[in-house]
Amino acid sequence: MKAVVIGGGTMGAGIVHLLLAGGHEVTLSEADAERAEQGRLAVRRSLDKAQEKGKLADAEAVFANLSTGELPADAELVVEAVPENVPLKQKVLGFAAEKCPHAVLASNTSSLSISEIAAGLPGERVLGMHFFNPVPVQQLVELVHHEGVDPANVAKARTWAEQMGKTVIEVRDSPGFATSRLGVAVGMEAIRMLEEGVASAADIDTGMKLGYRWPMGPLELTDLVGLDVRLAIAEHLAAELGPRFEPPQLLRDKVARGELGKKTGEGFFSW
Repeated sequence: MKAVVIGGGTMGAGIVHLLLAGGHEVTLSEADAERAEQGRLAVRRSLDKAQEKGKLADAEAVFANLSTGELPADAELVVEAVPENVPLKQKVLGFAAEKCPHAVLASNTSSLSISEIAAGLPGERVLGMHFFNPVPVQQLVELVHHEGVDPANVAKARTWAEQMGKTVIEVRDSPGFATSRLGVAVGMEAIRMLEEGVASAADIDTGMKLGYRWPMGPLELTDLVGLDVRLAIAEHLAAELGPRFEPPQLLRDKVARGELGKKTGEGFFSW
C-alpha cells in the first residue's frame, strides 16, 4: 500500500521508517529539495541502525521504496509531521486532500485541536495520529477523533498503526488529548521543583524512574522532546485549560537562551 508523510524532521523520518519497514511504498514530502534530502538521509540512518541491531534484514532494499516526488493519487494514508501551527497543518493537509482523494488524512500533532485543523478540509477524513519519539521504538499511537470524522476512517487509521506494530489508544479531541496533558502536567511540576531547589534534575528523574518505573525521567524526556516544543504545548494548554499548565520561568529562560535540549546539546542535562 502507498502512504505519504509530510515533513521529514525527527518525527516524520521515524514515521517513514515504520511505514517502509512494514513493506509500504512511501512518499516523503518536504518544503524544498534540500529538506527532502535531509529527510531521506535521516530515514536511511535510522534504517541502517535498525539493521545493525538485527531488527531489519535489508535496509537498502527497504529504503528503495522511498520517494520524494509527486504525491500519489492512490495513497491510502497521509500523515503530516510539520511544526505545531494550525494554519500550516491545514495548508499541507488541504494540498494532500486534493492530490490523494481517497486517503485518510492524519495529523501527528501532540496537542492542537483536531476539530480546528479539520475545519475547511474534508473533515470526515481528518483525524489525529499522535506518534511518540523515537517513533521506531515507542509502542504507543494516540488516535484522536472529532465529531465530524467517519468512523470507517478511524478504523483504517487503527489498522495502519497496528500494522506498524503499535498499540492504539483512542481519545476524544480535547486540549492535550490524554498523553500530552498528563505528560506536560508532570513535566511542568518537575521544572518547578528544580526551579525551587527541591532536588537536582538527576535526582528528580531518578525518583520517577525508580519510584514509578518511568523509562526516563520527566526532565530527560523534556530534553528529548525539545524545551521549545514543551513550552509551546504548555502555553497552549494554559490558554485552553487554565493556569495549572502555566510554564515555569526557568523553562522560558532556557528556551530564550537557546537551551532546547538534546538537539542543541544543552537543556536540563548536557548532551
